[in-house]
Amino acid sequence: MSTAVAQRDRVVLTEVAKTYDTATGATVALSPTDLVIELGEFVSIVGPSGCGKTTLLQLLGGFLAPTSGALLVGEDRIDGPSPDRGVVFQAPTLYPWLSVRGNIEFGPRCRGVDKRTRRAESDRLLDLVGLGDVGAKRPYELSGGMQQRAQIARVLANDPRIILMDEPFGALDQLTRERLQVELLRLWRQAGKTVVFVTHSVEEAVFLSTRVLVMSARPGRIIVDRRIDLPGDDADRVRDLRVTATPEFQAVKSELAQAIYDAHR
Repeated sequence: MSTAVAQRDRVVLTEVAKTYDTATGATVALSPTDLVIELGEFVSIVGPSGCGKTTLLQLLGGFLAPTSGALLVGEDRIDGPSPDRGVVFQAPTLYPWLSVRGNIEFGPRCRGVDKRTRRAESDRLLDLVGLGDVGAKRPYELSGGMQQRAQIARVLANDPRIILMDEPFGALDQLTRERLQVELLRLWRQAGKTVVFVTHSVEEAVFLSTRVLVMSARPGRIIVDRRIDLPGDDADRVRDLRVTATPEFQAVKSELAQAIYDAHR
């Protein structure tokens, strides 16, 4: 990968802050924040409730404008939503009147991609997320975990430079959640995208990430920026759930959990 490509897809926040006007006065949700996220990183954001995690993600998505500061992807200022930044929400946002395949092909169809190319890409993505046999079904015919996989495939169909995920597995049972965590790591490795992932689970953050950010209580600010290096990590291997039982994993988990506790006192 060239240095020029890496620079083009780098996310840079410079003194980014967000204040909301409320009936009781101004509320500072995010203190001035500097942050750089490199191409291909998997960055999770954790912290106490109300600390600004989702606000930060919405700023990156372009759904909110900062009160001050600048957000850039490469040299491009973030000034609104863009197909370059795909968003996976906590609850699947699939169109119920379309098939799973139709949902995946919706974005490319809107961009004028021809039918043959759309079909080939949706075939590839359905196989990639393990839904190759349910493309003709409607979303309501799928389990919650399958709907989330379909939502991820729909985001990937637009070939975004960055994928933003707001607690996408929060409402799932533990077994489905663990399966999708491993699946997400595989997809991230294969697609080579940058991922920013908001979660309340420290264990999930440590398992998934190359880097974890801990935010303080409101007004939110980044108080820990921890790179994650676990046993067995290498460029060609997806983490196995067995790593969660290692002393190294438990030490990092305890360190970050303590940081969140201290931030909330």
